Amino acid sequence: MTRHFGMLIPSTNTTVEIEYTRLLPPTLQAHYARVGKAENIAFSASRDDDLSYQSKMLGNAKVEVIALTQTSASLHEDGYDAMAKARMTEGANAPAITSAEAIGQAVLALGARRIALISPYSEAVMARAKQYYETRYDLEIVATAPFGATDSYAIGTLGAENATEAFARHDAPEIEVLVLPGGNFPTMAYIAEWEEQCGKPVITTNQAVIWAVMAALEIDEPLVGLGILLETLPAVPA
Repeated sequence: MTRHFGMLIPSTNTTVEIEYTRLLPPTLQAHYARVGKAENIAFSASRDDDLSYQSKMLGNAKVEVIALTQTSASLHEDGYDAMAKARMTEGANAPAITSAEAIGQAVLALGARRIALISPYSEAVMARAKQYYETRYDLEIVATAPFGATDSYAIGTLGAENATEAFARHDAPEIEVLVLPGGNFPTMAYIAEWEEQCGKPVITTNQAVIWAVMAALEIDEPLVGLGILLETLPAVPA
């Protein structure tokens, strides 16, 4: 049985569609809509009117759940996740997920609290990510390593070696999970390799969103080769 879910992605994102189309089984069918952001502001939140309109368009496709894969949007203001999900649910008439929340929930679902944040983000965005996960999920950020990308589009041009090298430099025994936010950064094909390299789970934006989507759809068949999170499918914390 094919299950259908909606994906809202920034207009600059060139990665989500490729990763999901190539790596997900045919029984998990994503439908995409692009949302605009404030002009000339890197890593800004999506336009409210786009969130509402594009969610409605995905609702016309009868998606069963809808996700916003734009982690940096949730870092700009308190309450953004709740506001965005309300707009998405109203438009699509379906449960809503944000990628920032999915990452935090995934860490807790794996029974972890001490993490490293390795990301293409700029220093400023990484600082907001650190604050978000410390205050929202009570996580201990043991290390951060921003790659310093200047905008979302630039993230899509980075290669897996950036993360491989950062993991080698910043991993430490006290770190329980390596977290790699950034939905435009290609990661899913490399997660298993990184986990073997580091001996611990790796959570990325696009992987965490699929885990949250599968939980919402009550799918319990593991996805092999895409990391511990999708192979073990831990329950979403209450």
